[in-house]
Amino acid sequence: MGELSKTLVSLSGPKAVQGIIPRALVEVEEGYKTPTPTLGNGAGPGGAGKAPERVGGGDTMEETEYGQVTVVPDMHTRKRLMAQKVLEGGPGSGFVALAGGFGTMEELMEVTTWNQLGIHNAGVVLLNINGYWDGVLQWVQAAVKQGFVSRENAGILAEATRPEDVLRMLREYRISSDRMALDWGQE
Repeated sequence: MGELSKTLVSLSGPKAVQGIIPRALVEVEEGYKTPTPTLGNGAGPGGAGKAPERVGGGDTMEETEYGQVTVVPDMHTRKRLMAQKVLEGGPGSGFVALAGGFGTMEELMEVTTWNQLGIHNAGVVLLNINGYWDGVLQWVQAAVKQGFVSRENAGILAEATRPEDVLRMLREYRISSDRMALDWGQE
C-alpha cells in the first residue's frame, strides 16, 4: 500500500491519497515513525517514514510523500471514516479491494453487505490480479447455488483483472435490483 500511495502522490499530489490508521497500528505498521527521542536529537528510531499528521478530529493535515494520514482511536472509527470519504466522492468513487489479508477481507465483506442492505450504492470492485480473488468469486457462486446470495446480488462484487479497468467499472457500476430498500436515515 505504501508503494501505491507514493505512486499516486507522485502522479496527482498529496491530496490524492487519504490514509486512515488507528493509533495502535502506528507503532507497528511499516513506514510510520515513532516519536521517541534518542540521544537528545529529537529523532525517533530509524528517523524516517510516514509521520501521522492528524489525530482523531483534528483539523490540520500536513502532506507527505505518502499523502495525508489521519490517525484515529480505533478500527471502527477508521472504517466509518474511510466509508464516509468514499461516499463523499464524485462520479467513479467506490470501494476497490486489492490483494490483502484478514482485514482486507473483513472490510470487503462489510462494504458489500452495506451495499446489499442499501446503506450505500457505491461500486465494489475486486482488482483480481493473477487470480488472487478467484476463491472469493467461487465462494459467491457457491453461495448463489446454495441459495444464500441471490443471483442479482452476486453482481454487487464486480471483478477487474486489469488496473486500467477499475475506474471505468466504478463509473459504470449498476446497483443490484435485489438490494434491500431499507431506510437508514442517511438521506
